[in-house]
Amino acid sequence: MKLITLLITVAMLLSCSGQSGKKAQEANRAIVGSTNRVGGDCEEGYCELIYYGMPKEMNNTDTSAGWYEAGRKLLVTGTVYQIDGRTPAPNVIVYYHHTDNNGYYSPGDGKPLNSTRHGHIRGWVKTDNDGRYSIYTIRPGPYPKVEDPEHIHLIIKEPNIANEYWINDLVFDDDPRLLPFRKKHPEENPRCGSGTLRVLLADSMQIAEHDIVLGLNIPNYPVKQNDSVSSGLNIGDGQPSFSPYHAFGPDKGSTACPVCKYGRYQGIIYFAGNNPDWEKVKKWLQFLEEQSKTYGKYLKAYFVYSNNKTPGNKQIANLEKLGTELHILHTALTIVPSWQDKESDVYLNKINPTVQNTIIIYKHRNIVDKYINLQPTTQNFQLITAALSRTRGVYQDFPEPAHE
Repeated sequence: MKLITLLITVAMLLSCSGQSGKKAQEANRAIVGSTNRVGGDCEEGYCELIYYGMPKEMNNTDTSAGWYEAGRKLLVTGTVYQIDGRTPAPNVIVYYHHTDNNGYYSPGDGKPLNSTRHGHIRGWVKTDNDGRYSIYTIRPGPYPKVEDPEHIHLIIKEPNIANEYWINDLVFDDDPRLLPFRKKHPEENPRCGSGTLRVLLADSMQIAEHDIVLGLNIPNYPVKQNDSVSSGLNIGDGQPSFSPYHAFGPDKGSTACPVCKYGRYQGIIYFAGNNPDWEKVKKWLQFLEEQSKTYGKYLKAYFVYSNNKTPGNKQIANLEKLGTELHILHTALTIVPSWQDKESDVYLNKINPTVQNTIIIYKHRNIVDKYINLQPTTQNFQLITAALSRTRGVYQDFPEPAHE
């Protein structure tokens, strides 16, 4: 009781009315590296509020108080994965809280449970055996007179880690405040994956599929990623925009960006290393072309190559010859000046040119799977096919709202 009383007192003294701005909040909330606490330090009284009012029994679905109030109805649903980005994580508590429709952390009915800095729109879900969770709530209102985009705060409590830790806020890709905010505050090394929600429309409700990768970019996390070699961004990160030159394929002669033009559904980006085995490349391209035909508009495949020892016009000619030989119709065969090139922004992909290949699978602009040095065998083709099936969006045919 003393602990609860202390938490209430601290929370009320530090009550947030939505005026301070996200940058200031996070500066206070996260003092990373000052202790051995998983996730680093958390502002006193902030993370501990996850336990205030926590129900004894939780399931993988929760409906917030906001669902019954004014505001655009919202479903946030997805899977919580272990640090490998593929293994579902059961029994993980995901705590959420956000502003009301007017942008305030309001107390609602005024009960002590709601008279904290987190306001009354708050709740908990506990992932099921498949790592699944669903939150029914409303779109949070933006802070009045502040540049911050609409957002939902999340705190994670894993069953085998003693303390809780905060992760990136969830923001909305159709929020007009997001783009100018991201230009000032890029989402770098996002905690447990990108927090950008790609919303879809279901009549009067919005739906956003959002997966969480435990431990990703979390300080002092006890489990490390088991990668013998590193290349590319992590599963859970957003797939960055970049502009390769299309030497062959549907967008030949252009610098069409993979996720800008084809990011709505699934995509495969096959980054070749500096010294590819072209016979193996041909097998991969034949497989990608076959998948592209099978999935139609729901899948876009890219081959990205760089060789600064060969003139660009010769690289283009070589890919044109390759595309003609393999009868490529759907797969984009592209080149970039170098893997560190900033004009095309390919450097954002963080490709290791010494590996044979880096294969990225994205869904709705987020990386959902990745493979390095994968050989073109029947077993590995089945692995990619299974990954596409596993990561396909449940709501992929729903329309998107208009946004930049």
